[in-house]
Amino acid sequence: MPMKAVNQDRRTLLKGIGAATLLCPFASFSSLAAPRSRRLYIDGLSFLPDDLADVPASGLDAFLCDISAIETIEQSDGTLNYKRTYKACMESIQQAAKRVSEHPDILLQGLTGRDIQLARESNRTAVFFQIQGADCVEEDSEANQWARVDEFHRQGLRALQLTHHYGNTFAGGALDNDADGGLNKPLTAHGRALIEKLNHANILVDVSHSSAQTALDVAKLSRAPIVQSHGAARGIVKHARCSPDEVIRAIADSGGVFGVFMMSFWLTNNAVPTVDDYIRQLEYVARIGGVDCVAIANDYPLRGQENLLTLNNDNAQGVKEYQEWWYSLRAKKVLGFDAEPRHVVIPELNHIERMSRIDDALAKARFKSTDRDRFMGGNWQRVLNQVLI
Repeated sequence: MPMKAVNQDRRTLLKGIGAATLLCPFASFSSLAAPRSRRLYIDGLSFLPDDLADVPASGLDAFLCDISAIETIEQSDGTLNYKRTYKACMESIQQAAKRVSEHPDILLQGLTGRDIQLARESNRTAVFFQIQGADCVEEDSEANQWARVDEFHRQGLRALQLTHHYGNTFAGGALDNDADGGLNKPLTAHGRALIEKLNHANILVDVSHSSAQTALDVAKLSRAPIVQSHGAARGIVKHARCSPDEVIRAIADSGGVFGVFMMSFWLTNNAVPTVDDYIRQLEYVARIGGVDCVAIANDYPLRGQENLLTLNNDNAQGVKEYQEWWYSLRAKKVLGFDAEPRHVVIPELNHIERMSRIDDALAKARFKSTDRDRFMGGNWQRVLNQVLI
């Protein structure tokens, strides 16, 4: 399916930095290795599985690996927020790094973009540590020279999400609300300083879960490509957690990528979610942001949403675990929660082999092979090569 790319000066310049990777995403393989021969597969967000056999079974060459550890906090209005505290996340990243180092035959800790190619050549999977929310460094500033950011970077942190659903001292959250129903809080002065620090430290800035205004502010300010590692298009599902067109364009114009995730109640309004609904999201992002912006994400474990797997992907039963949270946001009149959630997953993609299934679905939808190269991993590789140096 032919798609028209968006070519703007800033984006073209940033793309040029990684042009060799984009033109030949698999580059040159070592003559001593037996590298994977199929298309490059990179997932925008998943987790280290309990059973590491899931990693090779997934077919992934690399993925952004959320190593967050959370504390649950009840807010003044009774809704719950999940804070990634410094202590919890520092312990978590150290444990994750130890686990990766203990399994060098399967995993490679990704520190630079070049590690994607190294992992591929050696039939391993590169994992790039990410934290879903900058709460863990809220006490940092110029006053302490951003010591905690630097400490996390030394431990292997390579992507940092500004916030998770609700705002913090840096950014507005996608689900923030106030008495006037406002949902669009901007990047703060503290947040602007954080972006400058992350750019300097070569840490990828992730605007997933941020408010639209925060994402636009970050795109304007950042000197490096930014990403939404996992999300969906508001042009298809009108919901606060989904991104409006101007955010998709801004991410694209920064040279970044927009990863479409697997949470089906934010992918389609149809009663029964299908693979076609997922492909429609990819097509939409390509139309708005260009083919160099589209990426794949998960936001579930490599195997899939585990409770739904236990239920044999019975969405009618599985959605019940989300209802209490959903209704609490409905009471606050947050955009989109007035609709009834009817499903959680696309059954065909709630599976360890989702990447190959998406690849096949793109071929069936008649996307060009070069576009499939970009969507399935090439775009992620280009951005990681540019930012993680």
